[in-house]
Amino acid sequence: MEQETRCIHLEQPTKYELTGSISMPIYQTATFAHPELGRSSGFDYSRLENPTREQLQNIVAGLEYGQSCRAFSTGMAAISALMELFSPGDHIVVSDDLYGGSYRLFNTINQKNGLNIEACDTSDLEQIKAALTDQTKAVFIETPTNPMMHVSDIAAIAELCHRYQARLIVDNTFLSPYFQNPLLLGADIVVHSGTKYLGGHNDTLAGFLICKDAATGEELKQIQCTTGACLAPFDAWLILRGIKTLAVRMTAQQERAEALADWLQGQPHVTKLYYPGLTSHPAYNLSKRQSRGSGAMLSFRVDTAETARQLLGRVRLIQFAESLGGVETLLTYPMTQTHAAVPESLREKLGIDDCLLRLSVGLEAVQDLKDDLAAALK
Repeated sequence: MEQETRCIHLEQPTKYELTGSISMPIYQTATFAHPELGRSSGFDYSRLENPTREQLQNIVAGLEYGQSCRAFSTGMAAISALMELFSPGDHIVVSDDLYGGSYRLFNTINQKNGLNIEACDTSDLEQIKAALTDQTKAVFIETPTNPMMHVSDIAAIAELCHRYQARLIVDNTFLSPYFQNPLLLGADIVVHSGTKYLGGHNDTLAGFLICKDAATGEELKQIQCTTGACLAPFDAWLILRGIKTLAVRMTAQQERAEALADWLQGQPHVTKLYYPGLTSHPAYNLSKRQSRGSGAMLSFRVDTAETARQLLGRVRLIQFAESLGGVETLLTYPMTQTHAAVPESLREKLGIDDCLLRLSVGLEAVQDLKDDLAAALK
């Protein structure tokens, strides 16, 4: 089946219900009764497993072509559980351009717990080669990165990792399983903030870890059962509902992002645009080779900090807010929002300064979005 069909028909609620319900029921229960000692329905306690969450996990695993999936209460809860796979002294290479929450986790809690975190530009294979050692246990990348839209070569990095018996972990939040499937390119684990495109409506939080092999999935299941950051049944149902429209949303949002990217390039106050779908992007050909689309996230630089403040204060249809991936277009100021935890010296090195803005393009009419930005820039 094509991904459009898979988003709708991987769900099979008749496994749990004999009513013919088209929508998976919400099993809003903390615990499950057993008929007698030694007999179980297969469900004991919702922290361990829940039918609604299990259904969602099976669907997300299927969309990413993985062997297993665990659903967490947030994207950061998923990454926190992921890092429990490693032990003090392990060396982990990460993208230097990362979501600020991931940076904060790696460089505070994980470093405190004895992990050796090293950042480099993972869009440059030579930098990764220089960073890898016999103690390296994993490489963690975002591609495209947040917010500078660097693209890393998943297949090439996977080959490098496996030479060192290290895992490649890919945060695939920006492109979603509809546009990119890192496991098919050699990655070992895929991360998603399900809050974003999988949910798609800015109304719930979720996180996912999808594994190429079942053994790693079992490790993560034990970590999740022990630490407890599981996705609640109602939130699982909301993400199930969101996934059914993932294909049409991603297609339509990408069309609008491409149109806005072209338009923004011609605006006098915009000095640079970062979007992998532009032929001027340095990794345009790589992006085309490893993904089926460029997504609906773009960043752009304006001429002055005052212009940036003016935009943030004057947009009316577009909303000045954190997060991404919903049907509403959101304008974000990475320096003070998503990347506030990143030290100023590193932000400046990466280009995350007071002139940089990030746009998550939603489903509004393109002309209305252009009009809103034009009025704010005027």
